[in-house]
Parts: sequence; structure tokens; C-alpha cells
Amino acid sequence: MSDFKVTIGKHKNKNYINVYVNNSRKRFWNGRSIGVNIDSRENPELLKAAFELKLRDGWIPKLKKVSKKKRLETVLECILEGIEMKKASHCSDRFIKDAIRVHKLWLRFENGNGKLKLEELNENHIRSFIVRENWSAKTQRTVKSTLSAVLNSFKPNLISLVKLKKPLSLLHKPISDINNLLNEIKVYNPNLHLCCLLTYGCLLRPHREIRELKWRDFSDDLSQINLSGNRNKSGRNRIVPVPIFIREILIKGDSDRNIFSNTTEPYNDEYFKTLWSRFKRASKLLEDGQTLYSFRHSGAIDIFKRTGSITKLQKAMGHSSMNVSLTYLRGLEIGELKEEDMPVL
Repeated sequence: MSDFKVTIGKHKNKNYINVYVNNSRKRFWNGRSIGVNIDSRENPELLKAAFELKLRDGWIPKLKKVSKKKRLETVLECILEGIEMKKASHCSDRFIKDAIRVHKLWLRFENGNGKLKLEELNENHIRSFIVRENWSAKTQRTVKSTLSAVLNSFKPNLISLVKLKKPLSLLHKPISDINNLLNEIKVYNPNLHLCCLLTYGCLLRPHREIRELKWRDFSDDLSQINLSGNRNKSGRNRIVPVPIFIREILIKGDSDRNIFSNTTEPYNDEYFKTLWSRFKRASKLLEDGQTLYSFRHSGAIDIFKRTGSITKLQKAMGHSSMNVSLTYLRGLEIGELKEEDMPVL
């Protein structure tokens, strides 16, 4: 009798039966091939037992050879395989984009040959790849974390041996004269103007939360924006009030249309980044250190100054915990001590 094994597998929450005979395998979803009316999705254990009995009686299915995976030898091959594994596990588009960039950078690092063996890869290779004078500390850390994620299955903990400098925290400089700057932006581009208003007045993040907004995300009277957990950084559903100065310029369109593109699809990921870069070159009011996120910081400062409540600030910012808001608040350049708090003689 041939050597056999029967197991239960699962694909997209549906059970199936794997039959292995002499290192070959076949998948079955029901028992029709052995003459029984059992569905693997309803009773996998019973179907597994039926296949085992049939195999003991000498039945042999027509099987496909189990393909042996090609052994990965080079670092470049492992990076590519790591990217495919991350795609299969449904990592974010942003991560996949970063991983593909790391693959290209590694190929360039090896001068286009990509022949460094995985077994030869060591800490010095990783350090030479990541630590570069023309890369900022932030870029180095991003490349390191991405490379670590795609290579961890092949070289666990190797990348973590390379220690990097902590990047300096760069504050998004608050905007003191919001109205004049918004008027300048309104003349330059109405979409960028609306984006800045929503960033300041609703404290939404511009590059996804705002860019992907559709009219169906607004309440009928435009007084609220409803964002599901998969649409914002905190991962939780958010209901955001829309101030009157924003509602006054909104003209509601078809529910399935994006509020900027007026189509069912939003503009590309770089849309507002590109607009802001162009406006920055043309602006006479913008100061160094002021970015699109400066509108969000300025809105946060306004809320905190008027309410004095870290809880309200946390809710307005959509932070997952108060600790995040406390960290954020330290970057808002708000003095926590008053004159009367200081020592006296």
C-alpha cells in the first residue's frame, strides 16, 4: 500500500481536504471522487475519515506532484520573495511601495549584479547599505525598518544589529496669520484651499483622510464628516464636526464622487504634496518650517488654548490614546508654565 496522509486545510475561511500519496498532493472540496455526498466546508472531519478509509482500501487519486520551491540563494532573491510574502499578507500600499524602492536601492548597492549570497550577508553589508551621508536620519530609519520586514524570515534579527541615530524632531511651525495665508492659497488653487481649511478646521490629515473624502462621508446638512476606522490613522471610527466657515463654501455633489476630483476616484497620492510644493515657491506669506500639517497643528493649538482640555484635544486630533496627545502637545510650542507658577522671593 502506498504511503498516504490526509489533512484538513483552509482557504478564505473555507475548509478543504489535502490528500498526499508518495509526496504528491491533491486538494478536494467534496467527496464525489470517492462516491460519498459530503462537503468539506460542512463536515471536514467526516470527509477526512472517508478519504482515509478509501485510501486503505487501495484507492489512489490522480495526483499532482508537489512542486519544490526554488532555493533562494541571493539577498536580492530573498528581498523579492519577502515583498511577495508581504503582498500576500495584505500589507499597506505605502509599505509595498517602500519595499519595492528598497529592492531597487539594493540592486544599485550591488552595482546591478545582485549576486551577494544570503549566507554571506553580514552586519557590515547592512550598515554600508543604510548609513549614507546623503540620506537623512529619517530616511535611514525608514529603509532599515522596511528591509528588516522583508528579510526577517531569511535572516532574523540581523538588521537590528545596526544602530542608527535618532532623527531630530522637526516641528511643523504654527501659522500666526491663518486668514491671510488661506486667502493667498484660495487665489492660487481652490482644491488646496479646501484641503487647508479641512486640515485646520476639522483637524483631518491631508494626504489620505482629506484627499479621499467623498460626499457620502458628509452628513446631509454637511455639519459632520464620518470616517470609518480603515480611513484614518487611529483605526477607529471618527465623527468630525464641520465648522460653519467650511460649510459655507461646500456645494454637495453626488454621494459616490470625490469632493476634489468630482469623479469616483480620488487624485493620486502625491496630489496635495505636489500642489503644496508649487504653492510654497510662489507664496509671499509662507514661512520656513510651515507645511500642510502646520494647519493641523495650528488648529490643535487653537482648541487647546480655548478649552485647556487635553481630552478634547485628543478627540479632535483622533489620537488613539491620551499619551499620544501629550507627546503631540509638547511639539505644539505651548508653554505649560505660567508666570505665577514660577519661584518667588
